[in-house]
Amino acid sequence: MSLRPREARALDEWTALLRERGVLAGGAPIPVRPFPASEGPGSLPDDIGAYFRGEAIVGLSARRCGLESVPDVTELAELETLDLDGNPLARLPEGLPRLRTLRMLSLYGSALTEVPSAIGELARLEYLSLGRAPLTSLPDAIWELQALRTLIVAETRLRSVPERIAALTHLDTLDLGHNDLAALPDALGSLPRLASFLYLSHNRLTEVPPSLTRLRGLRYLNVTDNRLTALPDSIGDMQGLVELRLYGNQLGTLPDAIGGLAALQELHLSGNGMTRLPPTIGRLRALTHLDLRNNALARVPVEVRDLENLAFLDLRANRLTEVPAGVEALPRLRKLDLRWNKLDAPRAWREEMARRGCAVYV
Repeated sequence: MSLRPREARALDEWTALLRERGVLAGGAPIPVRPFPASEGPGSLPDDIGAYFRGEAIVGLSARRCGLESVPDVTELAELETLDLDGNPLARLPEGLPRLRTLRMLSLYGSALTEVPSAIGELARLEYLSLGRAPLTSLPDAIWELQALRTLIVAETRLRSVPERIAALTHLDTLDLGHNDLAALPDALGSLPRLASFLYLSHNRLTEVPPSLTRLRGLRYLNVTDNRLTALPDSIGDMQGLVELRLYGNQLGTLPDAIGGLAALQELHLSGNGMTRLPPTIGRLRALTHLDLRNNALARVPVEVRDLENLAFLDLRANRLTEVPAGVEALPRLRKLDLRWNKLDAPRAWREEMARRGCAVYV
């Protein structure tokens, strides 16, 4: 390995800082390795390390090093990935906006109270993580980062998201969990490539806006621990959903349209106080996990027998007085949890379920 002189100088500065912080023992240098060719933005393998391609440093990681400030990074002119997670940084690295090749910037767990608008100059940025910081808002420049594929702004004090988020037309993953959001912009439903993950947990949302259900390619939606009392009838339009997490809300039931989620494999509904499930739940033929614990269900619709791929059914802490009709017909059921209900499951029935390979807990 032979680095350009300016790259070597920049690495020496980082080495001196990390030795000063006591995270590099003695005279040890920063480990320098070839950039992992198969790795994309956001996936540097080591907490401390520099990664080269040719004569240039293209990746730098200094996670959880207690850094309140860092050296100027402009000497690393070909830097693509910068991971500074878990450092109490109060400001962004000097010269950061001039890193025009940067594709990944991760600052999770910083002490940032604001993000400078100059961040909008990072035109190639694909991955940006600003979570677990005392932020209450984001600069308009964030919405200029049109190459972004992943945006993480979780565990902050964010109160609103503007309609301008519609400009992030390449966004695939969005994490807005653990914030102070009471509403969502309609523009979220217009993001054409938002297909992998949408995290909205632990906010103050009282509804899932119908506009959100236009995300027909979205595979994972998490709206847990909010204040939802109902889902829109258009929820059935989200044909791409594979996992839907709604626990910790106030959903008394589900709309009949829930049966339209033909690709759904996991449905998590615990802790809602639910009193009723619609019979259309039996149309979720791809479902493998159904979590209904800590609700107020006195019965389960017999249509549950049609869930031919169901492997795990959790009915703990409901108001059942008899074994739900139809569960014995589930051909792939491997675990059925009925604890903390007021029922007696016949011994012969339990033995038969065990013989078929289903663990039953009563």
